[in-house]
Amino acid sequence: MRKATVERNTNETKISASVDLDGTGSYSVATGIGFLDHMLEQLSRHSLIDLEVKAEGDLHIDFHHTTEDTGIAIGEAFSKALGDRKGISRFGQALSPMDETLTRIALDASNRPYLVWKVAFARDKVGDMDTELFKEWFAAFGQAAGLTLHVECLYGDNNHHIVESCFKGLARALRQAIEIDPRKADAVPSTKGVLGGSL
Repeated sequence: MRKATVERNTNETKISASVDLDGTGSYSVATGIGFLDHMLEQLSRHSLIDLEVKAEGDLHIDFHHTTEDTGIAIGEAFSKALGDRKGISRFGQALSPMDETLTRIALDASNRPYLVWKVAFARDKVGDMDTELFKEWFAAFGQAAGLTLHVECLYGDNNHHIVESCFKGLARALRQAIEIDPRKADAVPSTKGVLGGSL
């Protein structure tokens, strides 16, 4: 069973994150940040990863710590649930359209974290959330989850659409990458025999 729960408690946030990689896309998300909740719900629904997140953070300061630490906690749970990553397809990609916006996501569940972020916003906020925080979430999640992650918004005008296409694209790419390959279900998808470490 590819399930895991992570508790992350600091002076700034208190977070519980649970994932079931072989779920149906059901979710229960409460971070105190409405737009972030909406994006995490999209991530769960379109990846078919069941997700439970409960976060309490220092939102009276700003949304930075809660956003980043939520990414870390979900990423750690994701990596823990993957275990040795045996049998996974490993690579995933998606073109994610939303109205006038198109985003391209490519990832490698390599256990070698790296983020390429080519996403520009026309405004500083979506609702009450600073748009610069979405890069922080993707960086934190990718680092903790052990993903080489490339996110590129090819074009788009509406900031809401841009962010949502990033999360939906991530979801679809993750769904591909973590699927078990029936032809190699007993093998780690690497010539090294282990994922992570040097190239």
